[in-house]
Amino acid sequence: MLDRPVSTSPTDDHHTAATPAGESSSVHGSGSTAPAQPQHPTDPGKPLLLIEDDGGVRTLTFNRPAAFNSLTVQLKNDLLVALRDTAVDTSVRAVVLTGAGRAFCAGQDLREHIALLQAGDEAPLRTVEEHYNPLVELITTMPKPVIAAVNGTAAGAGASLAYAADLRIADRSAKFLMAFAGVGLTADSGASWTLPRLIGYGRAMEMMLFGKPVQAEEALRIGMINRLVEDGESVSTAHELAKQLAAGPTTAYFKIKQAMRASASAELTEALATEARTQSEAGQTADHREAVDAFVTKREARFLGR
Repeated sequence: MLDRPVSTSPTDDHHTAATPAGESSSVHGSGSTAPAQPQHPTDPGKPLLLIEDDGGVRTLTFNRPAAFNSLTVQLKNDLLVALRDTAVDTSVRAVVLTGAGRAFCAGQDLREHIALLQAGDEAPLRTVEEHYNPLVELITTMPKPVIAAVNGTAAGAGASLAYAADLRIADRSAKFLMAFAGVGLTADSGASWTLPRLIGYGRAMEMMLFGKPVQAEEALRIGMINRLVEDGESVSTAHELAKQLAAGPTTAYFKIKQAMRASASAELTEALATEARTQSEAGQTADHREAVDAFVTKREARFLGR
């Protein structure tokens, strides 16, 4: 286990819930050799984002359960820092993203969003470029698998972050909601790109226009999620899968992610060229040589991610 502080400063925002008083802006994990963490003066024990490392798996948990883990400026900044750190941390080989309490993430904290606009602050109008776009890019380009454990409602930008993950595991009571049109906004956080690729243009358009929630069972049927589990089991299931992936050839996984992402908007000829490049790169890794040697000598491979 490993703790990490994150130092960020509030800047801007825009998408779905409310801000309880007395929250910390720190990022906190659990484990040994933890450096001192920045703390909120009125509630020093309540970080907005929890970070926990266990056996090569990093779990990032939105920690605003009273506000359904809606995204404030500070939480978005904390998540940006955590994802950037995770991308370059070679000890992390798989990532789980989830929420505390009864929700995964309700999207933008609208109470904060409205307060900033009423104060004449145009920061909310910049949040897509300054927060949501880089968050989605960091998740989709993460050089290791990312699994979203959807433990409850995932709405607006919160749902979009789940769509950006490589795999989605959902509790039976979870639901997905594209709430943008209901507040006079259009889709962002990559949803116009990721959602049609998961469930098709027609279903994605219906979700966007009508804003009706999709329950977890329906989400499984239409391909939005990979697995449906009983309530309270999404995090443990995601962690089990992440452990399996963390023990695998993570360099190859990254090449697979690159090829899959490129093929989504490429012609077949381009996709074939990308496959040839990524396959050549993967074939030169120590993990590939280890897999071949393990096969020949009839033993279990030990992958190191290089």
